[in-house]
Amino acid sequence: MIELKTKEDIEGIRKSGALLSSLFKMLDKNIKEGMSTYDVDKICYEFIKDNHAIASCLGYCGYPNATCISVNDTVIHGIPSRKNILKDGDLVSVDITLDLDGYVSDSTHTYEIGNVSKEVHLLNEVTRKALYNAIDAASVKGARLYDIARAVESTVRPYHYGIVEDYCGHGVGFSIHEDPLVFNYVNTRYSNKKLREGLVIAIEPMINMGDKRIKVLDDGWTVKTVDASVACHWEHTVAITEDGLEIMT
Repeated sequence: MIELKTKEDIEGIRKSGALLSSLFKMLDKNIKEGMSTYDVDKICYEFIKDNHAIASCLGYCGYPNATCISVNDTVIHGIPSRKNILKDGDLVSVDITLDLDGYVSDSTHTYEIGNVSKEVHLLNEVTRKALYNAIDAASVKGARLYDIARAVESTVRPYHYGIVEDYCGHGVGFSIHEDPLVFNYVNTRYSNKKLREGLVIAIEPMINMGDKRIKVLDDGWTVKTVDASVACHWEHTVAITEDGLEIMT
């Protein structure tokens, strides 16, 4: 069931999203070659804690860390590790969900470490563009869920990238995952609901340089591409308000 948010709820999510945005601005200046993904997770967790918020991922269904950090062929849900050292040429997606005073925001940024290849840089640029094209599509009055999916597809298909189908965006605001599901391709098995005032969703293209298929490792979390191709992930929490669409993060 979709839970539409009140104006007061939207304001709470706005504050949560602003804090998450500030966290990414801090991370923009600090993530670098030679850090472990555990190091990145630690500074994110300390920021969240110091700002009196809760790292929503920590303990969620048993997840062991505050953030999901996915490197190269890891699509999503990479578990931070002291052994996973960031190297020149890596593509690193950092997915963070935080709870501020009961309101949840969710966002992912992907970082290029050092000098990445032209192909990897293009993947990152196209995936980010797909996110913002999807947001633009969602901002049109009367837009529906399929409009988001079509915007991602039309951005990505010319590059022959694989659009991950097994995972998708979602409602957010009161908890990490809410209805509706927000697909990155047109999935006619699910309804094409209108984006109504009060709806808060996370839009998140997950794009592989190669095959769209993925596999989940034995840890039950880490999702990798089946062909070891590089993957990319960008995400924003957005709200449909009386004044139109607003990016919360």
